[in-house]
Amino acid sequence: MDLRVLRYFLTVAREQSFTKAADQLHITQPTLSRQIAALEEELGTVLLNRGGHTMTLTDEGILLKRRALEILDLKEKILNEFKGDDGLIDGTITIGCGEFAAVETLAKICKGYKEKYPLVQIALHTGTADAIQTRMNKGLVDIGLFMEPVSTEELDYIRLGRSDQWVIGLRLDDPLAEKEYITKEDLVDLPLILPERLSVQSELANWFGKDFSRLKIAFTSNLGTNAGVMAMYGLGYPVSIEGAARYWRKDLLIQKKLYPEIYSSTLIAWRRNIPYSRAVQRFIEEIKTFAGADIQ
Repeated sequence: MDLRVLRYFLTVAREQSFTKAADQLHITQPTLSRQIAALEEELGTVLLNRGGHTMTLTDEGILLKRRALEILDLKEKILNEFKGDDGLIDGTITIGCGEFAAVETLAKICKGYKEKYPLVQIALHTGTADAIQTRMNKGLVDIGLFMEPVSTEELDYIRLGRSDQWVIGLRLDDPLAEKEYITKEDLVDLPLILPERLSVQSELANWFGKDFSRLKIAFTSNLGTNAGVMAMYGLGYPVSIEGAARYWRKDLLIQKKLYPEIYSSTLIAWRRNIPYSRAVQRFIEEIKTFAGADIQ
């Protein structure tokens, strides 16, 4: 399978037109049509619904689009890893992380690293631990910042000393906003917005105990920012770690700590026994140096 043809396919998928895609690619429309037809023959499936005024992807086309983006992303990553000469550290490091307070520790590590290696570009990919670990296993993420629980079987990691505390998001006009802490009894009859990860829900189930089965779960959300928007419109109460919610506008939403208090710890990790580019190797060294100095 030719990477050039995958780029052709992605362009057709984006433009939803052979004519527009051919213009973008600076090739003729018949040439492009033949290339896509040959790709469909090679894969033994139809990738595009060609009827109507615009083209849409079949289910198989959607799958190929996802895989093609991953393949081209990996190719770009390989090229970046081999940039530079013996005396110059260049390239790109991809870091996957969620929205939690430990990102501030990551920022401090990145700051020290960039001062030493200013030519290296750092690409941040935000997602849940499950999504980040999947991308890491595919070689698309070099360094992961994970909220526990997470499997560490194939990872080298450092546990960050500071933990994120669990909170509830509230509108300012909510009756619970007057309370210092929010208890499980306060939440049983409210529409809640819980984290999407089942392993994290299990942690919350331990905290709620027998009351967990009584909860009214209005939404689940993989990241806290959109959950905050739902809360702002009175659609639910996000139960989450402090994380990015610490930067919410305080005139719209506030946070109240749960009681009894509940915390989650964070890992910064990389795959074990994997050959890394010099840029990534230096970043791992920076993590270890920072850990020795600041992470207790």
